[in-house]
Amino acid sequence: MTKTTQETINGIVWKACDTFRTTMDSSQYKDYVLTMLFVKYLSDFYKEKLEELTVKYGDNQDRIQKSLNREKFKLDEKCTFEYILKHKEAENLGEVIDKVLERIEEDNKEKLDGVFREISFNSEAVFGRTKEKNKILKNLLEDFDDVRLDLRPSMLEGNDVIGDSYEYLISHFAGDAGKKGGEFFTPSNVSKLLSKLVEASEGDRIYDPTCGSGSLLIKASKEVGNNNFRLYGQESKNATVALCKMNMFLHDINDAVIEWGDTIGNPLHLEADHLMKFDVVIANPPFSLDKWGAEEATDDKYKRFERGVPPKSKGDYAFIQHMVASLNENGRMGVVLPHGVLFRGASEGRIRKQLIEENLLDAIISLPANLFFGTNIPATILVFKKQRDNTDILFIDASSDFNKDKNQNNIDDEHINKILETYKNKTVIEKYSHLATLDEIKENDYNLNIPRYVDTFEEEAEVDIESTKQNIKNIENELVDIKSKMSGYLNELGL
Repeated sequence: MTKTTQETINGIVWKACDTFRTTMDSSQYKDYVLTMLFVKYLSDFYKEKLEELTVKYGDNQDRIQKSLNREKFKLDEKCTFEYILKHKEAENLGEVIDKVLERIEEDNKEKLDGVFREISFNSEAVFGRTKEKNKILKNLLEDFDDVRLDLRPSMLEGNDVIGDSYEYLISHFAGDAGKKGGEFFTPSNVSKLLSKLVEASEGDRIYDPTCGSGSLLIKASKEVGNNNFRLYGQESKNATVALCKMNMFLHDINDAVIEWGDTIGNPLHLEADHLMKFDVVIANPPFSLDKWGAEEATDDKYKRFERGVPPKSKGDYAFIQHMVASLNENGRMGVVLPHGVLFRGASEGRIRKQLIEENLLDAIISLPANLFFGTNIPATILVFKKQRDNTDILFIDASSDFNKDKNQNNIDDEHINKILETYKNKTVIEKYSHLATLDEIKENDYNLNIPRYVDTFEEEAEVDIESTKQNIKNIENELVDIKSKMSGYLNELGL
């Protein structure tokens, strides 16, 4: 039998989006499409387990049910995609779907608590009145009722097929939705680069304080090479927390701890009323977040802002300091931020100076512009490390290394590998990288603006004045000759 490929899933589900495109923005309908994909996955998972157990135990329903209850998800025939599909002509179709989601969540409370809380397929505000709503929902169900969309585990071409398809869809929704969608997605290859820079290893606790849909955490976990890791995340938007949890399950990560709340104002990963400590901390926080909570920072019970309180209108160093405070004694940290964090003064300058003097900053990497959904400004990666054995800081200017793809730039494996090799070997490359001493940094008054350390200026070729003068003279002679010929032609024509 033909296996279900990622391309097949991508194509079918992306086509299903056509049901919504004329009625709502993708930043809204993504939740419904991705939820239906998750329900289809749960249903096919349940269906295959039921088939296997029926073959094994025959008509012994008691043994079948006990075995089903030990699976990672608990379902019954009234909580499946097939059950919903049987009711596609129902007058109350939206209500039927909502009740199925409620039952799935209730039966899997420990894993799926709150995952469907922010979504309703019965909303008139989203879908319109009953007739319009039922038409849209029926079309959606029929799109997912495609024989090629077989999501039984035995039919998937590889363990990460459905999870990677989910990531593909999220990335396309982000690009389609612009700024609103870009809030919850870090481009795949930026996540890959950041994950490789921090080198998560076996047994690590990995944390993202602004985890969005979880792509960065998942990429970092893949660097471990086995399942001996634990993922932790926090996200301020409940709907995005739901996306993240579903994303984790679809990548077969069943014990991630994802919390809903404002990380700066209310950090939720705690141990004995102190911030939990992690081996690896990674993030792509919202750039220069306005109104991040500066008013409460001076009385922060977790003492995250002892180096200084960042400006009220720019939360970049609030996230940096939270992340540093969350590192254990040997922790590694990578964060994507706008270039302003490298050179802005006042309180940010004082915080930056102290972080450098504490010997925490390991490297600064300038990325190309227009990599991120919703903004075309260039970003930079800051790598921090505890227990550094030197005080040098590596600067890499990779801002010119990218591929142009329609309206969005991107980086590929070649660009990533060049950055990684330069970083790991601390290689100095003319017009690309520089290993700055602490004395150099001090001479620049702790300003980390990359052009101060990596000179990318290209001198223009020297102009040969004499040759240029001769070329001009030759052109002038040619013009005289042409004018003479033109005059002759005009005389012949009597003009």
